[in-house]
Amino acid sequence: MEADRLNSPHTSAIILDVLGHQLHFSQDPNSKHLGTTVWDASMVLVKYLEKNCRKGKFCPSKLKGKRVVELGAGCGVAGFGMSLLGCDVISTDQTEVLPLLMRNVERNTSRIMQKNPDTVPVGSINVAELDWGNEDHIKAIDPPFDFIIGTDVVYAEHLLEPLLQTILALSGPKTSILIGYEVRSTSVHEQMLLMWKKNFVVKTVPRAKMDSNYQHPSIQLFIMSLKPTERCKTIQEMDQQVEEIENGESSQEKDQDDVGSSGVHEVDNDKDGVKSDLLVGLQSGQLSEWEARRYGSMAARLLRDVKIP
Repeated sequence: MEADRLNSPHTSAIILDVLGHQLHFSQDPNSKHLGTTVWDASMVLVKYLEKNCRKGKFCPSKLKGKRVVELGAGCGVAGFGMSLLGCDVISTDQTEVLPLLMRNVERNTSRIMQKNPDTVPVGSINVAELDWGNEDHIKAIDPPFDFIIGTDVVYAEHLLEPLLQTILALSGPKTSILIGYEVRSTSVHEQMLLMWKKNFVVKTVPRAKMDSNYQHPSIQLFIMSLKPTERCKTIQEMDQQVEEIENGESSQEKDQDDVGSSGVHEVDNDKDGVKSDLLVGLQSGQLSEWEARRYGSMAARLLRDVKIP
């Protein structure tokens, strides 16, 4: 592909071969909403997935059953790519776009099933409303996700902060973020990269990794992950303490000869610390299920060592 476009704004549908399936995506370029057009970046991303699915991060054996949320899904192209690789995808957008998105999901799912009636679908794709920053919408789709994907979601300065906060709210410690977009504004592009690099480890996908026919000089793909934070460090320290207790190497046991009869008191202090941290997490609404399990595990082991006089 040279400087010409992948999609013509004058067509009502795009036909795209993806992973052995011919997919039809309806679009409405004349509507007042940007999400009803199949933008070029979505095709670049889905063909990148196709090219790199034989080994590595995006091979079906590693993606099977992984949970994916697609932000600003529009016509749903990128989400279908992940579902065909074995993921369980939730494609999201604003309410005005959902009828077209749902139609594309239903039609393509039906086409795939009719073509291969005896095969079990490798993944799934569902549709949900998500306005960036809307806590109820975010909670309803049950984060965190293994992958967050989006194409052409960056085009205006006022959307950068809500997009960032939504990505953070949907992320867990091991979430991978895959973003494809076309640079339309240098200032928005620079501000976006600055914001992302403060919060994520950002890797740019080289053009050599993209499909040779589906790439464009102005379209970039980014793979990102959360930067380690003080919160993550605290979790890691907590895991280490649990491991020490399980191995009988806790500081209480190491200092047992010096503590004497105050040993129970020292353990109680640790127990109170766990309880305090747990309460803080619950009150702030920021305690994930995984963290709750880690706190519970630590507390159980501490309590196991308490000797009632």
